[in-house]
Amino acid sequence: MTRPLTVADGPAFLRLMKHYVVDYTNSHDQGETPKIMEPDYHLRMGPYDVVGRDTAYHAATRKQMDQFPGLGLTVHEVWTSGERLMMRFSEHGASNRHDGALTAWGGIGLYRWNGDRLVSNSVEQDYFSRARQMKTRVPNPVEGPAIAPWDTVAQAPDVAVEAVVRAWLEGGDLARTPGVLCDDAWTGAAVEAVVDQTDIAINDLFSCGAHVGFHATQKGGLSSDFAPTPADVGKPVELHMAGIVHVSNGALVSGRIIRNRLDLQRVVAAK
Repeated sequence: MTRPLTVADGPAFLRLMKHYVVDYTNSHDQGETPKIMEPDYHLRMGPYDVVGRDTAYHAATRKQMDQFPGLGLTVHEVWTSGERLMMRFSEHGASNRHDGALTAWGGIGLYRWNGDRLVSNSVEQDYFSRARQMKTRVPNPVEGPAIAPWDTVAQAPDVAVEAVVRAWLEGGDLARTPGVLCDDAWTGAAVEAVVDQTDIAINDLFSCGAHVGFHATQKGGLSSDFAPTPADVGKPVELHMAGIVHVSNGALVSGRIIRNRLDLQRVVAAK
């Protein structure tokens, strides 16, 4: 497709994503991916770039499907402009590497397509929470599903809304914003600042009306609430995250963020 994609393409994008969720992910059928993704499909998660639908991507997803034979994906929120699409979801299942321990963890993905198939996805999943659940054997509940995700009405981008979110991201108070929940805080889990921000790289950001999806890398000193020892406080680190937030009357009013705390924990432990 060579013409620019618009809100008129929203229903087709949603049909493709329904195929992705129902016929591929929840069915564990990698034979469906040629209909859904381009051969050079690019997944970005944390510091990793997984490129190649039939090679690196298939290997990575096969590993997860093998660990969770009954893996399911529940969609909580979808917004699209016809050109881009953002989706908040949970994955959940029983890990055969942990004697059947049950777990449910959140994720946010920002998708790009070419009018035919998916081209890329910038995503983060809360593997930190997943690891804790498998260790304690106390699973999080699964949030309720979106009522009609595939009937979402496409909305055109709004540059004014995007400017509000960019300014908020640069302000550095992501974990201290009323109405914005990080990771699994919706379950009552404590919210940690994790990083005392000095800078932020916005890797991707787009809007669908008043709804903004972003993928960013927060930079700064490791905060005391996440540091494993006092000696680690203030160490320069990077924290990858994806979010969906909502703006009303020129102000950010609510949203969700998934932060890649597990990779950060591993980096700190290795230093």
